[in-house]
Amino acid sequence: MKKFLLTALCAATSTFAGPFITWNGADENAYNICRVETGLLNETEMSGFWFTYEDDGEGGASKVYWDVDPCRDCSIYWLEPIIDDCKGMCGTAILNKWNSPHTAFTGIGFNVVGQLSEKDWTLVTGDASSWGGLCVTYTSDTDIALELGLGEVTDSTINYANPAVNLPASKTSNRMVFSWSDFKQPSSYNGAVKFDGETAAKQLATVRFKIQAEDGDYRFNICAVGPKDGTCPEKCGMPSAGIQIARGTSAVSAILNGRTLGFTGIKSSATAEVMNSLGQVVMKGAINNATNNATTISLASLKAGIYMVRVSGKNVNFAKKIVLR
Repeated sequence: MKKFLLTALCAATSTFAGPFITWNGADENAYNICRVETGLLNETEMSGFWFTYEDDGEGGASKVYWDVDPCRDCSIYWLEPIIDDCKGMCGTAILNKWNSPHTAFTGIGFNVVGQLSEKDWTLVTGDASSWGGLCVTYTSDTDIALELGLGEVTDSTINYANPAVNLPASKTSNRMVFSWSDFKQPSSYNGAVKFDGETAAKQLATVRFKIQAEDGDYRFNICAVGPKDGTCPEKCGMPSAGIQIARGTSAVSAILNGRTLGFTGIKSSATAEVMNSLGQVVMKGAINNATNNATTISLASLKAGIYMVRVSGKNVNFAKKIVLR
């Protein structure tokens, strides 16, 4: 397989480590709209961002067509309308071989650690062995190859014969769980450099959902993805246990009045974080004993722009986008 082109959906040696938190589109947690909490990140704090990739690098004309128009002015949160609509990463893979000598393909994925620096978009690898493998909940009109990306240099060395498992076509919700040992290179690969799943997991750069088939249109929805022992739901649209929905009828609310941010409906102590368009925490504060009363935080020191507010505590997991004028 010749080199393919990665197209980032969001602007992104692991240094920090934490748990891989299952990404579930049904949780409607705005902080997770555009990124996966992989637990592996470096100082750029750009881990877990979703991207698309196509076959135009080898003469193909395939692409992903989103079910709804994304919010182009929403910075890293521009996927929000898509996930709101289908509780996952849903779209149509429009496969067109055109001048490619290979079967057409396109797909989506997320990076594991992030990029080398703010100016160098080279993807860094990290050790994901502790994940044990991956769980996925999805629907798809055709088979999907769940691939382990090892970075551009290594991927090209093995001629893009990356370790993978098959997600069989399923028009209804399908949940699958894999150990790292289940990931294998294609049987047709006869190169000198070999990678099994366990080895690949120790130097993982991306997790990719590759749709490769005869020319045509194939609908898909990646509803959830997480570690092997994670909490991928049995069905698409099923929120994770213990997650409080951040939008709609939630009793918790964040109200912006000028440069003052107020909170209501929080019945126990919690922590509030304000993140900029890069996902970086720019302000943090404690919310104590806010039962039935508003607690406020001043945002006077922040520049005008789009921010995400996240409140987390024992009984609440809430996120909301705000715009400072």
